[in-house]
Amino acid sequence: MISNQILQTTLDGLKAITRIDLGICDTEGKVLASTFTDAEDSESSVLVFVDSPADSQVIQGYQFFKVFDEHQLEYILLAKGASDDVYMVGKLAAFQIQNLLVAYKERFDKDNFIKNLLLDNLLLVDIYNRAKKLHIDTDVKRVVYIIETHNEKDINALETVRSLFASKTKDFITAVDEKNIILVKEVRQGETYGELDKTANTVLDMLNTEAMTKVRVAYGTIINDIKEVSRSYKEAKMALDVGKIFYANKNVIAYNNLGIGRLIYQLPIPLCKMFIREVFDGKSPDEFDEETLATINKFFENSLNVSETSRQLYIHRNTLVYRLDKLQKSTGLDLRIFEDAITFKIALMVAKYMKYMESLDY
Repeated sequence: MISNQILQTTLDGLKAITRIDLGICDTEGKVLASTFTDAEDSESSVLVFVDSPADSQVIQGYQFFKVFDEHQLEYILLAKGASDDVYMVGKLAAFQIQNLLVAYKERFDKDNFIKNLLLDNLLLVDIYNRAKKLHIDTDVKRVVYIIETHNEKDINALETVRSLFASKTKDFITAVDEKNIILVKEVRQGETYGELDKTANTVLDMLNTEAMTKVRVAYGTIINDIKEVSRSYKEAKMALDVGKIFYANKNVIAYNNLGIGRLIYQLPIPLCKMFIREVFDGKSPDEFDEETLATINKFFENSLNVSETSRQLYIHRNTLVYRLDKLQKSTGLDLRIFEDAITFKIALMVAKYMKYMESLDY
């Protein structure tokens, strides 16, 4: 269904060109859009016209026209005046509204198709048949972006994304839940993941500045056929979740850059608990004090370099060595040894993953 705002904009544009007042009512006589103030006075005349067999009629100084959607009466158009010129403008306006109905219906059909495609609700044969009917290319390279908004049902964010890609007729923008906007974007020949990252940052910057909305953007891998769109969507969804756990400071997350976080995310919780018990002997990483955790993180950031870490922490090298020795006594792991450092790093990530999953249960 066309929004009242679109109808009003259309009528305002037509009046600006023709200087003739126009109005649109539903089949119950309710005014949906109008360029004149007394359109409500025509309610009874609209109801009479709805029941008449005529497609157009002059009633009390107004030209009335019926607008159909596939033989179903959808709107009544009013043009103020009874002259032949007003009749011609009214016919043109009715034709314009009719075309808007067709365009919006096609957009809805495409939107519905893309949603079912993302959610894997279509059989393979249905995918190709419906794509052909909707004139959607099946063998074009595409990638799926998920734009998670801070607020639910953020219409401003959705419209901003649509306006950003309005000229790209082969890109599709939809939503499958309250907080996520989905962009199914065509990938041009030779376009790299670096350029996909730039697109994500463009969306991020646009929403931050124009829609005043804080968002996170995640995207999957490039796919070559329309049947694989759901795979790229699932990858983008995983990237969004993994990003929240392990890369909270990043607002753009790519599936192919998730690293070890992607593996940990797919581990069953019982296995994670067993691993944590083995590494920390029943303790939790949360039990480490803030100073110890800061030391550990900085040590990893500096690739296990003792001198650089002590310099950045503004402590003496011997103080850092003392802290590492103390950690070794309590955990049995010496972070200066690469194998122990890897085990400790993975254990911290597993603990973070478990904590995140537990928070979802509450």
